[in-house]
Amino acid sequence: MSTLRRDNGIPAPRAPEPIGFRMDRIVLIGMAVWAVGLIVTLVVPTLHEGSRSWWPWACVAGIVLGAIGYLYVRRGRGNAADAHPQEPANPQPHY
Repeated sequence: MSTLRRDNGIPAPRAPEPIGFRMDRIVLIGMAVWAVGLIVTLVVPTLHEGSRSWWPWACVAGIVLGAIGYLYVRRGRGNAADAHPQEPANPQPHY
């Protein structure tokens, strides 16, 4: 079976073009969501007392990890549009 044609003679569908988006905006939106979560957990006492005392720290960890991710993306890494995958030396057809 060919990878370009089906057995019935109908051409196989082509892969859609990737959607372009800015990764730094997605990271900033995620950080904003964690910041809102932190504010809510600090304002509502039942969300940070007793067995839930770790909830604000989870939000802080989300913000810190988001900041690290933002710096990573802003340096030019983590951008799939700029990635250049290497072709395998001996490509095998996928069935």
